[in-house]
Amino acid sequence: MRNGLRSAYSGCDVSKEQRYEWMTKYEIPENRQFLQAVQDGGDVGELRLRLAIVLQATGECIGWCNTGPKDELPHPNREIMYGISNRYYNKGYTTQAVRGLIQYLFQHTQVAELSAVAALHNHASNKVLQKSGFQYIGEIALEDGQHHYYRLSKTE
Repeated sequence: MRNGLRSAYSGCDVSKEQRYEWMTKYEIPENRQFLQAVQDGGDVGELRLRLAIVLQATGECIGWCNTGPKDELPHPNREIMYGISNRYYNKGYTTQAVRGLIQYLFQHTQVAELSAVAALHNHASNKVLQKSGFQYIGEIALEDGQHHYYRLSKTE
């Protein structure tokens, strides 16, 4: 995996074998459970959905866009999180992926509100959230430092 994407996703800094184990034992099965929950009425509960951002023209994986609960945020919460290879910064791909995931969640699940955080200094990430309709709530202290905290309601 390229270094740009590796820096966007700390889970990439593990061996290929470890990554394979995570995908086959946890990520793919949980994605299947999430999608089954959607088919069964949309109550996704605490399940996570992990998606790749794939460049349509080439099929290249350029990032990721996920959703799931975040223990550090006020409950109830369902976080939207993402990362993209630095070669693809500022091209709109992340915003497109985030908006697509928001639309999917609000149309096909019982999720009524989403949360997101962005590091204070990460202007691009904050911009993605603002362009995707998230409302700024304030700063929040997380394990890895201060972040801007955003929320988005289905009714907005």
